Amino acid sequence: MADRAQPTVVAIIGAGPRGIGLVERLAENHAEFGGELHIRLIDPHPAGPGRIWRFDQSPLLKLNSLAEDVTLFTDSSSTIEGPIVPGPSLAEWARLVRDGLIRDVTPSDPALATELAGLGPKKFPTRRLQSLYLDWFLRRTLSRLPEGVTVTHDEDPAVGVDDLPGGRQRVRLEHGGAIEVDAVVYALGHSSSALDMESAGLAAFAEAHDLFYLPPSYTADADLSGIAAGETVLVRGLGLAAVDLLVLLGEGRGGRFTRVDGVLRYTPSGREPRIVIGSGRGVPYHSKITSALVGAPPAPRYFSAPIAASLVAAHERLDFREHVWPAIAKEMLHGYYAELFSGHPSRVRIPWESFVARLDAVDPLGDDRHELVAGALVDPADELDLVRFDRPLDGLSSVGQASAGSASAGLPLADVDAAVREYIRDDLDRRTQPRHSATQGLFLSLLQAYGVVLGIVDAPNWTAESRERDLGGGWVRYFSFVSSGPPGPRLEEMLALAEAGIVTFFGAGMTVAADEATGLFTARGSSTSDVVTARALVDAWLPSESVSTSDNPVLRDLVESGVGVEHVVSDPAVGLDGVDAGVGADASVTTRRFATGLVSVIGADARVRRPDGTAHPRRFAVGPSTSAPFVGAFSRPRTNALAFRENDAVARGVLSSVASAPPAPAAEEVSVHDLLMSGGSD
Repeated sequence: MADRAQPTVVAIIGAGPRGIGLVERLAENHAEFGGELHIRLIDPHPAGPGRIWRFDQSPLLKLNSLAEDVTLFTDSSSTIEGPIVPGPSLAEWARLVRDGLIRDVTPSDPALATELAGLGPKKFPTRRLQSLYLDWFLRRTLSRLPEGVTVTHDEDPAVGVDDLPGGRQRVRLEHGGAIEVDAVVYALGHSSSALDMESAGLAAFAEAHDLFYLPPSYTADADLSGIAAGETVLVRGLGLAAVDLLVLLGEGRGGRFTRVDGVLRYTPSGREPRIVIGSGRGVPYHSKITSALVGAPPAPRYFSAPIAASLVAAHERLDFREHVWPAIAKEMLHGYYAELFSGHPSRVRIPWESFVARLDAVDPLGDDRHELVAGALVDPADELDLVRFDRPLDGLSSVGQASAGSASAGLPLADVDAAVREYIRDDLDRRTQPRHSATQGLFLSLLQAYGVVLGIVDAPNWTAESRERDLGGGWVRYFSFVSSGPPGPRLEEMLALAEAGIVTFFGAGMTVAADEATGLFTARGSSTSDVVTARALVDAWLPSESVSTSDNPVLRDLVESGVGVEHVVSDPAVGLDGVDAGVGADASVTTRRFATGLVSVIGADARVRRPDGTAHPRRFAVGPSTSAPFVGAFSRPRTNALAFRENDAVARGVLSSVASAPPAPAAEEVSVHDLLMSGGSD
């Protein structure tokens, strides 16, 4: 960096896990660029945990990741330009605290102390314990700051950013102050947006009829006091938000779980509502896998980075479902059966070499695949049917049993409820027991495929429909359904709540209507012929990201000011004869365009795209509100985590952008609350 009368100042708007990861990368890369650097974290929430992982939330809420699978540190697998600085995973950190090797972490209450004392690698930690880990990571980062680097935390929220002459940026704060800086990084986590048409209609209906409606939201922040004890509440959604909801409406209202003869039981407090819950699939996300591979993990055979690159090159108009999904599906079968054959040879009839040679030729979703598998397995229950796996309640015909491909006439709700309970029991068995380690093979193959898709997500020849329907939604939701579900104990609790009469499973195809005739919400579904009415409705999923209607003013300002643009995808620009359709192209060419609701960013260092298509020289943006692939702010160790690669690239991009910045004029700031971040115990 050039010599300056004042230090270079970089504002990071958002001080949660992604923001502090950027602080660490800026500090570690600083030596290569030199000069004095001042980093200003801007966030009304605690620096480190941020809003989502703040300590001040229910102690009942947990991560859906094992303690050994959470880290904020780069390691030897990280392919980054900056320095690699290893550190402990959450599980290793807890052990170091217990052993007295980390001495600046003090649990604030007995429950947290007990959790910390007993946290092992295969346990699911609470969000409050994760909050301590994030806080410690930031304090450790600050303790390592090289000479010439300082960090402060501004608690006054940012509401907008202005371009100033000479390239500097002015960050406007909610309470009237402003901060002049050399570069800005938007590191915002999930934000809410204005209600869509359906949610707005349901909210208006609830207000008109004195009902309770909770639109998509962050469960930990939701006010559930309007749901009365004993009343029926309809819940749409069976993902992680729904799991948290059941925790807060059950144990959070004083109920207790106990284990009797090995079975988890729930004793109600009497303050719980009666919960009728369903979704599109009608079943919860698959529980986290805790079983381990027995055999040797195979190399990818049907979907690898080179294969994905060849698919991109082979198709002018790349369609996810037609060209990519079949390869992923076959790779999932490959991972599953490779573990079954190598880890459990007594359960197969033919050699692996014979099986995989025939697998090469089959349709992974077709009847020929079923015929191959039927002749190879000893027990038909070991078959992986990907169609049934995705929609397990389709063709439900009797209690606890489904007939794939048959039409459903709609069962009594009690039968549907019993069938979903049996499905959950089977899922828990398959995700936890060593004899079902093939499920771990399935998971690892899907995880590998997810990383491969991330490598081609920016290919220019995706159809707009693929980007909107699949890459922006369906594929991510499918991956979450299989791989990012709740801890197994949460599904055990869900079963216990059902056995206690608190929860009733409504099944698949759940829809809810506002019934003006009765003044109530009315639920119908494809699994059941029963209709359920209620005065309370919860849509239990996260709100969608939309920069133009975001409730975060600084994000909205980025587009409204005309500095940034919303990400728009369109079909590949090819004419009917396959020639690029540029200026003067045939008017008969139809191009489909789709606005994603995300802030458009450019390149590995995530620079904000301006309306003319160029990169803003001093603004960067990361996280779920941007067009860059989002995989979370922390990751599993030794996986070359995308988030850490992006953090490093963005930090280096920021330092490079300000390396030749003109000297900053001395200026006194107005109404700014600066807190020097300086360690200390929790």
